[in-house]
Amino acid sequence: MTAAYIVDAVRTAGGRRGGRLAEVHPVDLAAASLDALVARCGIDPATVEDVIMGCVSQAGEQAMQVGRNAVLASKLLPESTPAVSIDRQCGSSQQAIQFAAQAVMSGTQDVVIAAGVESMSRVPMGSTASFHMKEGLGMYKSPGLEEKYPGIMWSQFMGAEMLVDKHGFTKDDLDRFAYESHRKAIAATQAGAFDAEIVPITIDTPEGEQQHTVDEGIRFEATLESIASVKLLSEKGRITAASASQICDGSSAALIVSEKVLKEHGLTPLARIHNLTVTAGDPVIMLEEPLFATDRALQRAGMSIYDIDLFEVNEAFASVPLAWLKHTGADPEKLNVNGGAIALGHPLGASGTKLMATLLHALKARGKRYGLQTMCEGGGVANVTIVEAL
Repeated sequence: MTAAYIVDAVRTAGGRRGGRLAEVHPVDLAAASLDALVARCGIDPATVEDVIMGCVSQAGEQAMQVGRNAVLASKLLPESTPAVSIDRQCGSSQQAIQFAAQAVMSGTQDVVIAAGVESMSRVPMGSTASFHMKEGLGMYKSPGLEEKYPGIMWSQFMGAEMLVDKHGFTKDDLDRFAYESHRKAIAATQAGAFDAEIVPITIDTPEGEQQHTVDEGIRFEATLESIASVKLLSEKGRITAASASQICDGSSAALIVSEKVLKEHGLTPLARIHNLTVTAGDPVIMLEEPLFATDRALQRAGMSIYDIDLFEVNEAFASVPLAWLKHTGADPEKLNVNGGAIALGHPLGASGTKLMATLLHALKARGKRYGLQTMCEGGGVANVTIVEAL
């Protein structure tokens, strides 16, 4: 089977809800990452055979095939470039990577862009679900689901609290993990660790045009005490807004090609795709599946957790990576080394390729070989991607 390579991966700096990226149209936000990727790789834009765009809230200004519209808004990609928009919830653009890699590995295509976008300022988390619940149109009122799962209130917040209970975490555990996410993100930002992956976005401010290049969600003045003081999201829970991922605007993209294209175009890849895994499990606890998906990925790859040099486990809630660490026995020092979504933000459909950009550049900066990325997804699904840095 043909190998699939990642030539480069980029992302925008995150924008807080209603913040610096709120006025950037999601189509333009996605197009910015596409153009930056193509320009950096130096590949002929006409050779791109498909763009696979992850997006969760495909409504409002993200409706009507946001991936294709991003191609049409691109300054570099020709209108002859196909595109498709996909939704695997928070793993949408990680699935885009896997679909792109599968196309290359099968020999069907040689040059594919995997990408993602989410403008959560415009379509904030839960808005469409809340509408459907109110109108009785969504999954919550499905007779089929009600028959199989009677009386269940489907909620990622509830799933996160169930993880806390099942794995025996305390509020202090969650708060400390959240503080460490900010601490690592601050250190990475100040050291320029994100410079190689961030696409500058021009924004209008009261002071005139500026380049948005720093993740807006990082709390540079955060202390453990300030994080611990944030009120609980539920009266009997232990999770707060400070130990959950931040609502975020952003886009990201990765170029995936065959070995033939590497040779023909003289490209130097960042990594080779080593393993692609997706599994599904309990849709009620919902967020635990990365644990079992990681087990399967390592087994299929013939590897152990100790063979992996760096991990990116999406910080949807602090209880997710904490449960993953407890289950796998992975070294905490190798996890989310530049911080995670608690500090940097979680732009839903863009998070998959965003995490991949961070993982690849962190491997390169440290001279490490293997990286593993995973994230929980609505409905109890999880993707795992293992890469080998080159």
